[in-house]
Amino acid sequence: MRANGPDRIELLTPVEMGRADALTIEGGVPGYNLMLRAGKNVAEAAAGMLRECEGRRVAVFCGPGNNGGDGYVAARFLRERGFEVAVGALGDPRGLRGDAARAFSEWGESVVPAEKLDPRAYDLIIDALFGAGLSRPLDGTALALVQRIDASGTPVLAVDVPSGIDGATGAIGSSGVRAQKTVTFFRLKPGHVLLPGRRACGLVHLTQIGIEDNVLHDIAPKTFLNAPELWRDNFPWPEDDGHKYKRGHLVVASGPAIRTGAARLCARAGLRIGAGLVTVASPAEALAVNAAHLTAIMLRSVEGPAQWRELMTDKRFSAVVLGPAFGVGAATCEVVETILASVDKGAGRPLGLVLDADALTSFAGQAARLAERIGQSGAQVVLTPHEGEFSRLFNDLDNVSHCSREENAPFPTHPPPNRSPSKADRARAAARLTGAVVVLKGPDTVVASPDGRAAIAGNAPPTLATAGSGDALAGLIGGLLAQGMKSFDAAACAVWLHGEAAGLFGPGLIAEDLPELLPRALANLASR
Repeated sequence: MRANGPDRIELLTPVEMGRADALTIEGGVPGYNLMLRAGKNVAEAAAGMLRECEGRRVAVFCGPGNNGGDGYVAARFLRERGFEVAVGALGDPRGLRGDAARAFSEWGESVVPAEKLDPRAYDLIIDALFGAGLSRPLDGTALALVQRIDASGTPVLAVDVPSGIDGATGAIGSSGVRAQKTVTFFRLKPGHVLLPGRRACGLVHLTQIGIEDNVLHDIAPKTFLNAPELWRDNFPWPEDDGHKYKRGHLVVASGPAIRTGAARLCARAGLRIGAGLVTVASPAEALAVNAAHLTAIMLRSVEGPAQWRELMTDKRFSAVVLGPAFGVGAATCEVVETILASVDKGAGRPLGLVLDADALTSFAGQAARLAERIGQSGAQVVLTPHEGEFSRLFNDLDNVSHCSREENAPFPTHPPPNRSPSKADRARAAARLTGAVVVLKGPDTVVASPDGRAAIAGNAPPTLATAGSGDALAGLIGGLLAQGMKSFDAAACAVWLHGEAAGLFGPGLIAEDLPELLPRALANLASR
């Protein structure tokens, strides 16, 4: 994925992108100028792809709206550069209106019905059928056309978003075009980074068409690509006059003797990310096992709610991670509630608490109960579920969305009636319900805040799908919370570093490698 600029991390929904267009036009830029720039950018990308394959013939499939208008402009520029261009129109182009009608008129050559154009006869296909705004499944002629394009094997360049992909959610309805490259404009859209849309887009090339960044002030987007520009100003780099006690003390809860590895992975990641001190709170039976593997990380014997209550009277502890291989059941819920009840609301730095794995499953179907305890605590809480844990904890998504929808809500918690909730929608709803930052994990991990912000990961390689990877991520978040980083920033930063570290290793990655790769990942962050 290529953003063509270090600070272009805002992700705009199709509605927000329409607002950006409208504000630009209201500011005196003719709409057709934007279409000309968009079409020219598409043509340049197409020419590059044709040069790479030493091809000359391009088929442009144009739809009935402005996406089709971009296609007509691209076709004209390619023709002027000497390429053989055929245009197939979906619907009667004489029915086009506004800028799209002008683009068709200026194309000035014959157009055939799209269904009569054989995509196999060309070196490149430009998909300018629908773009980002389509939120319903394709059907009829459009569906058949998209299926023919996919079956042809001809490389595809998509305009804005491949047809059939929902630009707001990344969802694919009945079918969607699979592109080798997608050219989009001004800012990426959530559908470019959320799966399965990301996979269908191929390489995404972000281009500029004359929309100024100042329109973002009025749009106030809440969704971002998770990149250092979002949180790096708040990263807790070591200070010249610092010492370990100023860099926070992280506690990681260990499971029983035969389930201790997850806590150690978590603790080492927390230490590597910069926590000044890390303690593994271990059941007595597991002390010897943990002691045999730990050096710089300390050990405490802690078991059951009473001992956790006693441990948490030590206000030097600044963050806790609980859940990895801890055990599922009512006792785990009680320990979580004990920790939340122990929070000193008058402390200068609120306690950070990461709830992962077994801690989340222990509250299955009891999200409201957990939300109540979080709300009473004043702690900075981060929940880190994968899809299975999310569905168990929030087992009725309709109720989650209903609870999160309020009059004059500061961000949209419900998709339009014809659109299913995206991964970002679901994470936002869960965050607002619980009052915690929610890290909904996966290749397109979403970090969502109760205030409506969401950051979507774009740098997580598939090698992270390995046992213990999530335990390391929980430790990274906990280590940053221990140092005083705010919960949304800490979670987003940890997710990015997690992906960056994995990418540095490549194939063969196992979870134990992740903490050892952090120095290189942090060096890359510092260099940015």
